[in-house]
Amino acid sequence: MHTQTAPAVAAQGLRKKFQESHALCGVDLQVSPGEVLGLLGPNGAGKTTLVKILTTLLKPDSGQVFANGWNVTAEPEKVRFTIGVAGQYSTVDGTLTGFENLYLIAKLRGVGRRTARRTADDLLSRFRLSAVAGRPASTYSGGMRRRLDLAAALVGSPPVVVLDEPTTGLDLESRLDTWDAVGELVAGGTTVLLTTQYLEEADRLADRITVIDRGRVVAEGTSDELKAAAGNRLVACVAEDHQLDAAARAAAQATGTAPTVDRRTRRVEAVAADGPAALGRALTALQDAGVEVLEIGLSRSTLNDVFLGLTSRARQTAA
Repeated sequence: MHTQTAPAVAAQGLRKKFQESHALCGVDLQVSPGEVLGLLGPNGAGKTTLVKILTTLLKPDSGQVFANGWNVTAEPEKVRFTIGVAGQYSTVDGTLTGFENLYLIAKLRGVGRRTARRTADDLLSRFRLSAVAGRPASTYSGGMRRRLDLAAALVGSPPVVVLDEPTTGLDLESRLDTWDAVGELVAGGTTVLLTTQYLEEADRLADRITVIDRGRVVAEGTSDELKAAAGNRLVACVAEDHQLDAAARAAAQATGTAPTVDRRTRRVEAVAADGPAALGRALTALQDAGVEVLEIGLSRSTLNDVFLGLTSRARQTAA
C-alpha cells in the first residue's frame, strides 16, 4: 500500500504502439495527493492513450503505472475501486433521473440500499442538483449533465479523479459551471488529472502542467514557470502598412528571434529573452529604420504561446 507521501499517480517509462504508430514513447508522470495536474497536448499527442492505461482500459507495452499505490496492470480491480473517471462525453443514462443514476452506480459498487441512497443524496446536494434530482438526466442542461458526470465519478469517494476533456462541446456558461464543480472537488482534497485542449482551463485549474507531444513529455512545471521559461514578448504596432516589413526586421535584429506579423492590425511580435534590453534595442532599430511606432512594449508570454512554441518545437525536432 502507498504511504501518505507517495504520489497519488506515478507513471514510469510508459510506451504504447499501435501498429507502426508510437502513441507513448517513454512517458514519466507524477501527481501528488491533492494536486491538480493539467495534461496538455495537441490531437494525437498521446493524452487519451495515457488516460486509458491509467484507467485500466489499455495495457502498456512497457513501463509501469501506479494509482493510489496499486499497480494498474497487475491489480486493475483494486485500481477501479479507487479512481473515478469523467470523460469528454456524458456517460449518465438520460432515461434515468439524476438520483437514479447515482443510486445505480453506488449499488454497482456493492453498497447497501441505505448507503446508496445517502451517497446519491449527498452528491446531488454537493453539486447543486437536489432540485432536479427527480428529473430525467436527458432534460438537464449541458452544465447540469457535466455536474452529474462529476458526481458519478465521485461515487465511492475515490481519492483520484481523471477528467478527460470534461468541457468539450460545452458553451461558455456550462464550462464555467464545470470549472466551479472541479474547484469543489479540489477543495474536498481530491487528486485530479485533467486533460484539456482549453489552455485557459489548465491555467485556471491546474497546480502543475505537463505538456506532451508525439508521445513524449516536452515540458512540465507550474503555469507561471512555463510562461517565465517562454520569455517576454516584444510587441510593436506601426502606423503604416508599408512599414511592417521594416518593423519585422527591426524586431528580429533586437530579439534574435523570428517575429510574427499581423498585417490586419499592423502588429509585430517577437520573443524577447532579455526583455527590457531587447525593448531598448528595438526602439533604436525602429528609429534608425524610420518606422513610425504607435505602440511598443513588453508582454508576458501566455500559456497559448508556451503551448504553440513547445509543440511546434517538438514537431520540428521529430521531423
